[in-house]
Amino acid sequence: MSIDRSTAVRPALVDAFGRRISYLRVSVTDRCNYRCTYCLGDHPVFVPKREVLSLDELDRLCSAFVRCGVRRLRLTGGEPLTRRNVVGLVESLSRHLADGMLDEITMTTNGALLGRFADALAAAGMRRINVSVDTLDPAVFARVTRGGDLRVVLDGIAAAQAAGMAVKINTVVQAGVNDRAIPDLVRFAHGHGMDLSLIETMPVGAVAADRAGGYVPLDRIRAALAARFTLTDLPDRSGGPARYVRIAEIGGRVGFITPMSHGFCGDCNRVRVTCTGRLVLCLGRSGAADLRAALRASEGDDALVAAIHDAIGQKPQSHSFALDQLGRPAIVRGMNATGG
Repeated sequence: MSIDRSTAVRPALVDAFGRRISYLRVSVTDRCNYRCTYCLGDHPVFVPKREVLSLDELDRLCSAFVRCGVRRLRLTGGEPLTRRNVVGLVESLSRHLADGMLDEITMTTNGALLGRFADALAAAGMRRINVSVDTLDPAVFARVTRGGDLRVVLDGIAAAQAAGMAVKINTVVQAGVNDRAIPDLVRFAHGHGMDLSLIETMPVGAVAADRAGGYVPLDRIRAALAARFTLTDLPDRSGGPARYVRIAEIGGRVGFITPMSHGFCGDCNRVRVTCTGRLVLCLGRSGAADLRAALRASEGDDALVAAIHDAIGQKPQSHSFALDQLGRPAIVRGMNATGG
């Protein structure tokens, strides 16, 4: 009796350290319409389009992970909204929301195209979205993104909220760029009903920016916020690595993502898949497993599921980031290839 691969439930994904993998981040493209200084080099090299998984292959791959117990799925890039018909992928994957196999489909975006796609994403089943905003100063924003228009992004955020999606702001904190403007970002985010997650810069990808000089430990930012506001630690988790506090005076939440100063690997529940089908088991390790070959080996998913399980068994206990690596890339693979 043949088994319909669209409905068969597979064994859960548990790594060698007993961590259950329930969160998958999938890059649908390595291309981006921005050239953020801390993410892409001046002249990024993208993979040939023929090596990128088709939307049908991405659907099949994500569905295999869902049947292995993944409950949260995040689409990333590059910039995911530059991928043609990515809304169609969301629509197709939303069948797993309808049958209860998946808790949510989310996306991380730079927001530049969000105004165009917000209504369609919401109609397709997306209820939550993360938008990268590092500053509210239009001139600084244009400099960091190498030409981005802050107003377009803010309009996109407004469109997403009007469509009924919850929005969270992601901010990479950099000395001399935005480290003194975090209170303004807090007030903006909370004033518009959004959470804010602050992120330490990481030694991933070859860029011209001075990461060592720009690095800010988030303990310093937390202390600066505590001097202005009343912070209360929260047990809240959104499926990712952020540790949250609530700001009493405003009522909103701020998350701290601290890969450099305070590791959070002990309860890591995440893996990433690149747009070429490589399974990245840890953002801070260079190794990856090829799932594309298994995906294309047959119409059935047995080989693909076996490859996924074999790879999960190799997931490392922790990343290898160190402060002295900030002056050079510890991981040559860029964030645009890995996905956020």
